[in-house]
Amino acid sequence: MSESTRYWFRAKRYGWGWGLPSAWQGWAVLVGFVSLLFAGTRLFPPEREVRSFTIYTFMLSVTMLAICFAKGEPPRWRWGKDGTPS
Repeated sequence: MSESTRYWFRAKRYGWGWGLPSAWQGWAVLVGFVSLLFAGTRLFPPEREVRSFTIYTFMLSVTMLAICFAKGEPPRWRWGKDGTPS
């Protein structure tokens, strides 16, 4: 696989979705996501601004999912190393 098509997020071995990042760009996105989520707890305290915090968290999550779809391995249900049910 060439450097330009390297995935930032590898698919999970079991189940559907992505695991931990496999490239520095993925780690940067994950650290940014967690940092922005933490900043959101300061900007919109969940105990006082439930609606604002929920909308903020939803928008961050949608953005994170979009990045995972764009830069991660194509998701599908996986059953282990060979992909067959055990």
